[in-house]
Amino acid sequence: MFTPQGPSLRELTVQALSSVEHGYDLLASKFDATPFRTSDRLLTAVAHTLETLGPFDSGLDVCCGTGAGLGVLRSVCAGRITGVDFSTGMLTRARNAHPTADLVRADALALPFAPVFDLAVSFGAFGHFLPADQRTLFAQVHAALRPGGTFAFPLPAPPPVGSRLYWTLWGFDAAMRVRNAVWHPPFVMYYRTFRLADVRARLEDSGFEVSLAPIEPLGRREDGSPRCRLVVARKR
Repeated sequence: MFTPQGPSLRELTVQALSSVEHGYDLLASKFDATPFRTSDRLLTAVAHTLETLGPFDSGLDVCCGTGAGLGVLRSVCAGRITGVDFSTGMLTRARNAHPTADLVRADALALPFAPVFDLAVSFGAFGHFLPADQRTLFAQVHAALRPGGTFAFPLPAPPPVGSRLYWTLWGFDAAMRVRNAVWHPPFVMYYRTFRLADVRARLEDSGFEVSLAPIEPLGRREDGSPRCRLVVARKR
């Protein structure tokens, strides 16, 4: 799973026993060499899908990490792009990769922005938010968008029940719950707490109108359904 440039088992263990913020500070220098970074294939496919929904002026990457999603914003936004994250280490890497972007250190549950953005995106971060925090997160993004602004993010189809991936994700979440029950500070990262029906309801409760767009470059499953959808939430 990891390249030789990625973190060692010891480094991953230290990270996993840290808080979310400190853990990412520790991992930042090697994060892009891990499978946790959003793949270029997914980023390109999302950008292709967003191009059909624009035009967009200013863009915001929520929980931008090392800046992978900033490249998507750069390709679809005509104006300024901004990334926000609470890890200083990850923002340092993002600044090196995207020197012209505005980068802000802040908690996504308390975004320090006026309603100035046309588009907000996020990649791979929602597992860090417990269901009770998702409404707060969505409300914060809603407040940062102009009227009619769009919040968009990819949501892969769930793995078939009983498949290897299904049990892998179930096992990971179970291990994290045990870890957080016996060790502090907690490290919040779960894969099975972001279900489409729940997410849609929470977005609508926050003032969004929600639609789904298939991300066609990623293909379809055997039953004809998309392998991944773009959730498109527009501020009323």
